[in-house]
Amino acid sequence: METDMLERRGRGKVMAFVMAGGEGSRLRPLTTDRCKPAVPFGSRYRIVDFVLTNLVNSDIRSIYLLVQYKPQSLIEHIRKAWTVSALFSDQFVTVVPPQMTKERTLFGGTSDAVYQSLNLMDMHRPDLVAVFGADHIYRMDVRQMVRFHRENDADISVAALPVPLEQASNFGIIETDESRRISGFQEKPRQAKSMPNDPRRAYASMGNYLFNADLLRVALEEAHKQGETDFGHDVIPRLSRSHRVFAYDFSTNIVPGTKPYEEKGYWRDVGTLDTYFEAHRDVLGLEPHFDVFNPQWPIFSSHYDGPTAWVKQGKLDNVVLGAAAIVNNATIRNSILRREVVVEPGAQIEDCIIMDYVRIGRGARLRHVVIDRHNVVPPGAKIGFDHASDRAKYHVTEGGLVVVPLGDVRYYSREEQRLGGGYSE
Repeated sequence: METDMLERRGRGKVMAFVMAGGEGSRLRPLTTDRCKPAVPFGSRYRIVDFVLTNLVNSDIRSIYLLVQYKPQSLIEHIRKAWTVSALFSDQFVTVVPPQMTKERTLFGGTSDAVYQSLNLMDMHRPDLVAVFGADHIYRMDVRQMVRFHRENDADISVAALPVPLEQASNFGIIETDESRRISGFQEKPRQAKSMPNDPRRAYASMGNYLFNADLLRVALEEAHKQGETDFGHDVIPRLSRSHRVFAYDFSTNIVPGTKPYEEKGYWRDVGTLDTYFEAHRDVLGLEPHFDVFNPQWPIFSSHYDGPTAWVKQGKLDNVVLGAAAIVNNATIRNSILRREVVVEPGAQIEDCIIMDYVRIGRGARLRHVVIDRHNVVPPGAKIGFDHASDRAKYHVTEGGLVVVPLGDVRYYSREEQRLGGGYSE
């Protein structure tokens, strides 16, 4: 109650830095021409939309997006989709590149990125600063983490996801006492230290942090002097030895409108092509692990004024269609088709992600394939059935996922019916 009163009176302000400079090398070729946060997800989103949605829905609307690697696609998306308010100076999503100087031209790491942007804090004078990553698929009411931070009189809070011990070697692991105060860190350990109250699980760092603003400034100035550049590896482990640093248990976070069938505490780091593909499977079905439709916690993205999807004829089983997609007498199973995809007669698509402005030719067959934007699959083509042949043209993961890179830019796949391409019988 007291926390809510403080926020209503204008004190206790929270501003956010979102770390959106990720190169995403393990997502190539999807990140050959764009940064990781700009990679499309689902039928209408980008990966960055999830963290921005969580912040905005949590009433944190002073947001700086720190960019670096091939940011143009992300910048265009933010410009079109994330105009929060033109009426209030403290409601914005603003892109911030590295502050180029004689000494440096790029961010040296996550903490160095915020250090270069400390002047932005002076403009808003926040009480707390959220430093969140932009690379994950999840829902989170950040207000609950803020409440935890204040109730524990914390200097820093780190969002922590309970994971089975057998999976702990994939994460940075946090050691805590029974009060959740952090006592140590383990970087992808073979034998992780379990949670105090659960010997089967360990706390994994989600890369989302809350700082008392005054401490953040002092800590980053000290880190700069010592040549430290990263929060997770340098700054927070050092501060945990001298300050009150706590782990916020993400599994306790309750987002309104979450369905009973959804996976509790759903969070995915889509850092590889195979995990990116698996996360798409999680949004399919009548009772998905992660249901993107939640009117009480809407996921915001780009506004689109075009026509709706249209199925003239076909067999569709467990399929999500983006706006203005056209399916004409085709068979599609367990797949996601984004905006303005055209599927011609006789095509067969199974376990695929088809991105915007792609045209699938008559009789083409696709299985376990991701096709990036602006591609034309020729009539009768087969992709995903002969990996030896596929590797000569495309990227094939160890899991057998075929990824077709970005095609030549073209925004008229839906209009080719008028240009002689045709899709009707």
